[in-house]
Amino acid sequence: MPLTLLILFDLVIAVLSALVAEFVRFGHLNDRLPFDLITIQALLAVILALICGVYTPWRGRPLAERLGAVLLAWSLSFACIIGYLFLTKTTADHSRLWFALWIGVALFTAVNGRFVLYRLLMSLRRQGRNTRSVLVIGNGSNFQQVCRDFAEGNSFGYRLAAIIKHTDNEQTCSGLEKILTEGKSYDECWLCLPLEQSDLVQPVMYAIRHRTMDIRYMPGMRDMPLLNHNVTMIGGFYSLDISCSPMDGANRIVKRMEDLLIGSMILLLIVPVLLIVALAVKLSSPGPILFKQFRHGADGKRIKVYKFRSMSVHQEENGTVTQAAKGDSRVTRVGAFLRRTSLDELPQFFNVLQGRMSIVGPRPHALAHNEYYKDLVESYMKRHKVKPGITGLAQVRGYRGETDTLDKMQKRVECDLEYINNWSMWLDLRIIIWTVFKGFVNRNAY
Repeated sequence: MPLTLLILFDLVIAVLSALVAEFVRFGHLNDRLPFDLITIQALLAVILALICGVYTPWRGRPLAERLGAVLLAWSLSFACIIGYLFLTKTTADHSRLWFALWIGVALFTAVNGRFVLYRLLMSLRRQGRNTRSVLVIGNGSNFQQVCRDFAEGNSFGYRLAAIIKHTDNEQTCSGLEKILTEGKSYDECWLCLPLEQSDLVQPVMYAIRHRTMDIRYMPGMRDMPLLNHNVTMIGGFYSLDISCSPMDGANRIVKRMEDLLIGSMILLLIVPVLLIVALAVKLSSPGPILFKQFRHGADGKRIKVYKFRSMSVHQEENGTVTQAAKGDSRVTRVGAFLRRTSLDELPQFFNVLQGRMSIVGPRPHALAHNEYYKDLVESYMKRHKVKPGITGLAQVRGYRGETDTLDKMQKRVECDLEYINNWSMWLDLRIIIWTVFKGFVNRNAY
């Protein structure tokens, strides 16, 4: 769909949602409707949608990721409006109910409108409309998977118009020349070749140098434990990033601002809970209120992490760390409750404000556990490419508590790497919301 139509679509939603909210709130359209405020919000929604990548092509992209970008852009636009009203001290000039209705109607319509458009396009693409014709060259398992996934009737918006199975460079170039002389037009050329056969790339590019088709190289790396894979230019050289941290450049600033803003708000809200828990810990058994332990932070650096003490004071031999198990006599009565409800982890919000941790990220494990599992679980230490978190994707999916089997730790690490590889502010917000509803109670804790 043309960009101008999508922008017009969003502008119409911004205005109509305000009018609908006005009618629902007052039963009629008021002549004093703040069109200046509505105009500002509409323009902000479009600008932030551009920044969040809402208007980039959705062809072949995950639906949840795209709808998340829409929701994020529109939520930020209203956050800016709220900030504007607060700074100008004009919040009292507008009905709070009308404003809340406006936000609700706008967010619902923006997200569901995109969903309907997406489904409509998928239906059209299954019928062969609105598709891009592709010339595919390759061999191996990745090539076969591409041919299967993009077979006739797929909804991705790509149609495999010609397929060349590669055996050797001479055969492939000969077949490519024959196809090109037929005069058919192709939108894209996909090279589905293993890395060891990358020497074919240059001859293919030379053969189609007079064509304007897009060329994509798909080396078949889905089975490799990739991390934040992108293409980066370094000193004039193109680099295929196989294992790099996503928290670099602007992302690092965004993540830090998110931690500071959300962390500060949560900390202010939980101050009474912190005081009550601290008193309960102090009265339940002798010893300090907080338990401090070194863990690995971002880039594997050692950091000191805070928790409410849930065990009686004890010593472990040879620096070993024994995980709490069912019926563990070291866990106090108050400590057992804190561990089941995850209240013992609340002091880590101070770690967040210090910059040692994030609200969302891989949970920090004991140093001894890292040493033990790093040789047993593939890509285990890659979870330390980002700051550890108070909650994370593994926790909201139920992989928390005692990791008494290798399989449990494997599942947790898989979730951590999935989070790092797909990080976005929207994903963080979803995990925080999931944590509120199902992440606090830990049935596996002892």
